[in-house]
Amino acid sequence: MVGRFTKSRLAAPKFVTKKIGGDKNGGERKVLVNKPARFLPETGVAYKKIHNPAQQVPLRKSITPGTVLIVLAGNHKGKRVVFLKQLEKSGLLLVTGPLKLNRCPMRRIAQAFVIATKTKVDVSKLKIPEHIDDKYFKHSKKQAKKGDNIFAEGKAKFELSEQRKQDQKSVDTALLDAIKAHPERKAVVGYLKTKFGLAKNQYPHNMIF
Repeated sequence: MVGRFTKSRLAAPKFVTKKIGGDKNGGERKVLVNKPARFLPETGVAYKKIHNPAQQVPLRKSITPGTVLIVLAGNHKGKRVVFLKQLEKSGLLLVTGPLKLNRCPMRRIAQAFVIATKTKVDVSKLKIPEHIDDKYFKHSKKQAKKGDNIFAEGKAKFELSEQRKQDQKSVDTALLDAIKAHPERKAVVGYLKTKFGLAKNQYPHNMIF
């Protein structure tokens, strides 16, 4: 009985061939016998609705609040920035230059585009406003009204709000105080001001950052 049962289980087909109408659809299609459920059992909630990118992509162990990161892509490529926190919805990293040292403001960046260094700043006393989240960084999609001039720009020019300027100033002020309290303050300031670059015969995978 056991042998026959096992043999029948192994011989069970995974796909079923179904006929399909239409001249250009091939006439038939293979369909899985046991399809995975689209909804969570006992809840009826779709998987997509509970999907959380921050949980799916956990933060690397080398990246902790206060870690100095090297940016590898974007307008601030090569700059060294300080990691503040991971945003809850998107899982992106919130970083800042600070602005006074290397002209890099608060921004989001994926951890795939940064290199974590061993240099760290104590940011335990730094308080980040709760309203700084993913929605905080989204630009308005409103467009300016076109006039009679055919060369008029269709999109409104982006301008920083006073709230954004005030938040940048408050976060950077607290971060600069933390840098001043660092035992090697001058070295850290110079490190953040200097861009990262590779010379001849230098390879990142052989380096210790």
